[in-house]
Amino acid sequence: MATAQFAPSPTQPRLLPSQQLSNTTRARSLRLLSRPPRPARVRCSVAPEQVEAPVANPQQEKAPKNRASECYGVFCLTYDLEAEEKTRSWKKLINIVVSGAAGMISNHLLFKLASGEVFGQDQPLALKLLGSERSIQALEGVAMELEDSLYPLLREVSIGIDPYEVFQDAEWALLIGAKPRGPGMERAGLLDINGQIYAEQGKALNAVASRNVKVIVVGNPCNTNALICLKNAPNIPPKNFHALTRLDENRAKCQLALKAGVFYDKVSNVTIWGNHSTTQVPDFLNAKINGLPVKDVIKDTKWLEHEFTEKVQKRGGALIQKWGRSSAASTSVSIVDAIRSLVTPTPEGDWFSSGVYTNGNPYGIAEDIVFSMPCRSKGDGDYELVKDVIFDDFLWERIKKTEAELLAEKRCVAHLTGEGIAFCDLPEDTMLPGEM
Repeated sequence: MATAQFAPSPTQPRLLPSQQLSNTTRARSLRLLSRPPRPARVRCSVAPEQVEAPVANPQQEKAPKNRASECYGVFCLTYDLEAEEKTRSWKKLINIVVSGAAGMISNHLLFKLASGEVFGQDQPLALKLLGSERSIQALEGVAMELEDSLYPLLREVSIGIDPYEVFQDAEWALLIGAKPRGPGMERAGLLDINGQIYAEQGKALNAVASRNVKVIVVGNPCNTNALICLKNAPNIPPKNFHALTRLDENRAKCQLALKAGVFYDKVSNVTIWGNHSTTQVPDFLNAKINGLPVKDVIKDTKWLEHEFTEKVQKRGGALIQKWGRSSAASTSVSIVDAIRSLVTPTPEGDWFSSGVYTNGNPYGIAEDIVFSMPCRSKGDGDYELVKDVIFDDFLWERIKKTEAELLAEKRCVAHLTGEGIAFCDLPEDTMLPGEM
């Protein structure tokens, strides 16, 4: 049993070295001014004196510089969506924050967002990219690639290292950045280090984001990081916070499809219960293949209870052994799937998995944790929990095990959720694949 104890944090949580920002560093943080008027600047392959057409009127030239930041490249150009004939049918621009924006997952995700693949071909967007002091040059490289990709829907890009600036007016926050687990580090230490990051980001969201911002936490341990984040954002509905378990659902669908000899689209009603760890519970009892219960199609109960469950739980580790790195591309796809499930109506009779706040859940799962459960959406960004599910002893026993792990993680981060002194009594060290 791993045990550790932490003293309560002061009013402002301790920051990792990568989060301790000097005034000089903040001054060189780049951020797009998202509302005109703004200065006319171009920072791309064309020097300012080579720009032939004016990009702003004299009144705009006199506009004061916002904070200590500036826009990037072609995204500095002033435009008016309503004045452009081709954009008149577009929706109102939305602000999307991505943390860990210089990482491999983001490298796949950002281009899916900018292309219109996620929110639709009539949805212009602003990307607000958060990195660290160490990754600021890489963020500039990301912005350059977005610039060169000529996405018409991508109207604004900002990059920076201060969440209180980058998260301004965010309507979606995709929180990917997290510290990896170092050699000799126990899970308790990882919970504390990454928990501090998500406590600070929760406070920033609470201070400057939209009151209805939707938050998807990807950085591990994502369930407990999401709990920390929502506890530090009391002015944002807890229901708006999600921990990403969609990749686990996708992996479960894949394994069921392979075993049954069908394609993915024949598999539905798959739930991942609990924690995004090796205690997660891929639910075959409620899942369906071609509309039939999985157990009516796959008669091999031993395979379902053991091999299937373990394959899903350990799929990330198996991929690392083959690939030599963690699953960045499929993770980005699952983030896209998770967003789409919230912004498009759930097909009749089906559902999707997401790690959500448990208060008021109909299953008898402990309250005040973030637990993956089956959800449905009307396509308005909100969701409701599915009530018509069944349990047997096998399923419930495993749900209680993953619940116990999340309750132990919650005790381990009490100093970051405002609940007093933390005490880590994790039942076992359930290392997530890719944490190292």
